[in-house]
Amino acid sequence: MISQRTPGIVAERLNAEELAANFADLHAPLEPHEAAVAADRCYFCHDAPCVTACPTEIDIPLFIRQISTGTPEAAAKTIFDQNILGGMCARVCPTEDLCEQACVREMAEGKPVEIGRLQRYATDTLMQRDTHPYTRAAATGKRIAVVGAGPAGLSCAHRLALLGNDVVIYDGHAKPGGLNEYGIAAYKSTDDFAAREVAWLLDIGGITVETGKVLGGDLTLDGLSAQYDAVFLAVGLGGVNALNLEGDNKSGVADAVSFIETLRQSDDLSKLPVGRDVVVIGGGMTAVDAAVQSKLLGAENVTIAYRRDRAAMSASRYEQDLAASHGVKLMFNVQPVAIHGNGAAAEIELEYTASVDGRLAGTGEKTRVLADQVFRAIGQTLTMDEALETESGKIAVSGAGRTSLDRVWAGGDCAHGGDDLTVTAVAEGRDAAMDIHATLNGSV
Repeated sequence: MISQRTPGIVAERLNAEELAANFADLHAPLEPHEAAVAADRCYFCHDAPCVTACPTEIDIPLFIRQISTGTPEAAAKTIFDQNILGGMCARVCPTEDLCEQACVREMAEGKPVEIGRLQRYATDTLMQRDTHPYTRAAATGKRIAVVGAGPAGLSCAHRLALLGNDVVIYDGHAKPGGLNEYGIAAYKSTDDFAAREVAWLLDIGGITVETGKVLGGDLTLDGLSAQYDAVFLAVGLGGVNALNLEGDNKSGVADAVSFIETLRQSDDLSKLPVGRDVVVIGGGMTAVDAAVQSKLLGAENVTIAYRRDRAAMSASRYEQDLAASHGVKLMFNVQPVAIHGNGAAAEIELEYTASVDGRLAGTGEKTRVLADQVFRAIGQTLTMDEALETESGKIAVSGAGRTSLDRVWAGGDCAHGGDDLTVTAVAEGRDAAMDIHATLNGSV
């Protein structure tokens, strides 16, 4: 009988009931009374610091006041005016590091207004009406290609369509949604919300989605530029950094991005194999998501190994604590040296690190951790091969996403500058759309 203690990488470590409980909604949605109580805690600050901390500059005091007065649909409209993917951002945005950290209540009491949960309450209320809150402007006659159906691409496409432009979105995956559909933890977006949000967004009209088409394969930038009035690139980061160490090619070693994608698209989690002893190399959100979900699938021992100290970890302290609460062990100041095993991974050798004259260096002291499955989560790289200027491995942009080529814009993870966050990608897509529209049509 298979259990958490079964050696190797196997499926069905947990039964269906256990898996359903493990992958249920991380935070239950607020009931109307709970939302009213939570909204009543807001001071409705003038020049509210939470608004400044929000990459999409949502008028947070206004939408919370609208909830408190019993008009959550109006609150949702306030949110969507700035962030058309406000429903997903309410679920995945690191509010603990952004708006809620800046909340006056947080500074005074250590307990902020629950902005994220209130945003979800408002946006879910409006989206459940199954009507789109926006009407397209008169047709401009302009056609724009958007490459990438992730947060930046969808945000750009919706704003362009709203302003009367026709948009075609191209994406290499079988379904639109990008990171929201394929790249975040399943317990953060349940009930197929990512797909439902895309369908709702497309109700604006004027947007066509063509899947299974990638830049550099079916599409070229020259071809798109000749066919369309403008191009917006939201291609994300398709490459995954390798560990480049002995044993990296052994069975059981894989990238965390592919693991999360497979999990997100699985119809039966009990059939998804996972190791007994899982080690994730990295310190970002992808590392945390891979580690926690390995534990939820039934792995007995899961470890995150990060080469720097806790303070340098890009995953928020909230996410670190979430991982620990699920039984994930966090190891800091360790870097992988080799993966050992006879054909398949069995152990990972780690070297302790320290900062020497401001540079990270190995101390020579080593340890080994059991690992029949090792996930790489040490960053992604731009894989696009087009004649665009780059900066620090990403597309160089100026202003609202203008690239080195005329009539080509870029935003999201593939563009240099800004945080690699869903909410930041939404803001960049929205702002690029406004600039594209103004450039093509003379005004907004």
